[in-house]
Order: sequence, then structure tokens, then C-alpha cells
Amino acid sequence: MDTYVVTGGAGFIGSHVVDHLLAAGHGVVVLDNFSTGKRSNLPADHAALRVIEHDVARGIAEPLAGVAVRAIVHLAAQVSVVHSIAHPLPDMAVNYGGTLHVLEYARALGLPLIFSSTREVYGDVHRFEEYAEEAADFAFTESPYSASKITSEAFIYSYARCYDLRYLVFRFSNVYGRFDSDLWRMERVLPLWMHSLSRGEPITVYGGEEKLLDFTYIDDCVAGIAQGVYRLESGALQNQTINLAYGEGNTLVRAAHLIAGELDVEPQIMLSPSLLGEVTHYVADISKARELLGWQPETSLDTGIPRAVAWFKEWRAEHPQEDRPFVRPHAADEVDHGFKQPARAGT
Repeated sequence: MDTYVVTGGAGFIGSHVVDHLLAAGHGVVVLDNFSTGKRSNLPADHAALRVIEHDVARGIAEPLAGVAVRAIVHLAAQVSVVHSIAHPLPDMAVNYGGTLHVLEYARALGLPLIFSSTREVYGDVHRFEEYAEEAADFAFTESPYSASKITSEAFIYSYARCYDLRYLVFRFSNVYGRFDSDLWRMERVLPLWMHSLSRGEPITVYGGEEKLLDFTYIDDCVAGIAQGVYRLESGALQNQTINLAYGEGNTLVRAAHLIAGELDVEPQIMLSPSLLGEVTHYVADISKARELLGWQPETSLDTGIPRAVAWFKEWRAEHPQEDRPFVRPHAADEVDHGFKQPARAGT
């Protein structure tokens, strides 16, 4: 059976991509080092699924020996901005180092590649309202994480020019939904607030009342990725960079109130300056995704938050041991990286 390879396939987004491909009747090989992904995110004993514990930063040719691969969906990465500021060297080895190994494998076999990038590559200079794909500029990277992603994109574009690599790059924005729960491995703002508010604890909005981002429900994100996979493999679409988001901004304060409403609690919200490395304003231009993929996101934040909180309640009821005070992942060896200065256009 020809097989799709999904790196980071046990992670939040990756596990949903795996589920989609399996449901469509395809074979899947997952490569994951399980630093943030979980085996429980994947179906057990599925005949068309093979799971290999492996770090892509060590190369991928050896664990995939003998596998007839159709395409690679490269989602494996260290995605924490905070962690990248505290530990830039190992994060870069994983992010663009791992991408280089994936690119070499794809080049050797002539395979198409789907790559997961991020809205972080646009920076935080507030120079436009809606961020179109051509607006990314390496001069505006905010953190080692954003630098690692724009560097990986640059390598992909160079491989396309030099080696005829067929690719699609998707830039994600604040994806949320079911399976996004394991705060002890990866701190993410919406599940963190669900956890804290459900316990009657205060939450902090870094960036204050004006911080505005584009939240993407997991089903919309996966639908866009799937359209890309099939169109890239068929030759209907290739060598494009595409925003996948909802296309509408919401303040973090509003998101917090939506969560609190679903939990039926009165939120205690503290406002703080933005942390160093954070993007404080982003609304995606998704016209390219509509045009090239025939894709339209269906789940607004008003619809998605109730679904996400409903799943959180079910998950928490099944995992009562998780109802405990939150301690940031890697807190013992991370430095206080401080607050950022106000953004200035053109700097």
C-alpha cells in the first residue's frame, strides 16, 4: 500500500491529519519523538497505520526504508515561542534541521511535500490589517521560532528551484480544538485558560485588551491541509504558500470571556504587557486559500469555543488527575525573557 508520511503525527494537528487520511482509506506512517505528541491521540491497532518513534532531526530515510511513500506532510516542530527564546540552539536543530532532512528525503525520491509554517513569519510591525502571503519578511522575525520557520520556508523554495521539489506551505494561526489539552508538555493559551478558569483561578492576558489574533478551529485547519495534500499529489496545485486561518480577528480578552461563559464562571482577568517574541496583532488574508483550494473555514470563534470547551469537560472528567495547579513546561530551566517593546513600523 502506498503511504502518506506524517511527521509529528501524534501531535495536536498531526493526529487529526492522520485520522482524516485513515478515514479516506489511505495508509499512514507517523514519525514522532513524542516530546509533545501522545500515542493516545492516535487510533490503536489500525491496520493501515504504522507509528515509529523517531526524531526527524536525525534524518528520516532509515526509519522509512522499504516504505512506498506517496507524499510527506511535515508537521514535526518545536512550536513554543517561549521555549525558543530560552533554548534557541536545540530548537533550531529540530525545526530547520529536521526540515532539511525531510527535504533531502523528498529530493532523493521525488516526493511532494506539505510543510507547516506559521503566522509568526509576518512579525509584529502592524503595517497592514490583513496579512497576505507575500508580506512575510525575514527582517521582522520576532523570535528564534519565527526565524526557524521562515528559514525552513526559504530552504523549501530553494529546493523547488534547484531540484524541482513540489511543495505547499501552509501558514497556520492559533489552531485550537479537541486533543489540545496536554499543558504539561506544551503550554497553549486557550487550553490553559480552560484549565485555569475551570479551577476558579485568575488568568493573564499578555498584550492587554488590544491584543488581537486569528483563531482557527482544528476541523477547518485539517480540511485545508487535506485539500492541499490531494491537489499537490494530483498535480492540480503546487509550489504555493497559503494562509490557513479563519480570516477574522478576535481579542484575547473576548476569547477569555467566551471560555468563561461556557464554563459558567466569572473570569478573573489580569492584563500584562506582551512577552518578548510575541505577535500582538494578526488577521489573515485567506483569499488565496479560497481561490486555490476551494476552501472556506466554517467555524467562527463563537462556534468553536463551545465545541472546544465541551471536549475539554469530557476529557477532564476522564482525566481527573489533570485537575491540579499548572506549572509551565520546562519552567525549571527557562529564563525570564521579559516583555517586548511597543512595535514600530519599519523597524
